[in-house]
Amino acid sequence: MQSFIDQSVSFIETHQAWAGVIVGLLAFGESLILIGILLPGTAVLAIVGGLVGAGIVQPLPVLLAAMIGAALGDTVSYFLGRWLGRGVVHGWPLNRYRREIARARLFFRRYGFAAIFAGRFFGPVRATVPLVAGMMGMNSRLFQIANIVSAIIWAPVVLSPGWLVAKGAGSFAQPGATSLFSMSAIAVLAVIIVAVAVVKLRGRRDARH
Repeated sequence: MQSFIDQSVSFIETHQAWAGVIVGLLAFGESLILIGILLPGTAVLAIVGGLVGAGIVQPLPVLLAAMIGAALGDTVSYFLGRWLGRGVVHGWPLNRYRREIARARLFFRRYGFAAIFAGRFFGPVRATVPLVAGMMGMNSRLFQIANIVSAIIWAPVVLSPGWLVAKGAGSFAQPGATSLFSMSAIAVLAVIIVAVAVVKLRGRRDARH
């Protein structure tokens, strides 16, 4: 796994023109059922954020690629769930990941629409919630709204740790600091708001029962 991370980062450093393509594929795989469970995409993307902060990689192609790849990965997983139905979890290879899928199913049953949005930011269910949403017949329009909006926010969030490390606290006072930091700050704030909303929603539902 560490070898994969090192090789991916090394390739991006050497071939900056391919950074967007590689990031898009990583974001796609990170959001795809089964592959997302095994792929250390988040670690690579965080390091790529450092390359952006160091000026080695341009921010805009990487951000757009991460957003598009993440949204496409969830879309594929969702339609696989609709196409294959609930019985897919009993066959190979998903029968080896019943615990992960059961966790995603419980998460989706509790929070519905919010689960699609918030699930992207929680590793244990990120790659399985879209499949479960498709299996359980969630409205495709509602799914895509949550999918696309969360992908737009997730991209700067996942890149921001490396970017912040590369920039350093002293650079924030410089007028030429890139706008990626501002986007990340807004994205993190949005995630906090969503997390609070989910917790409140859970409390209300538990109180009703």
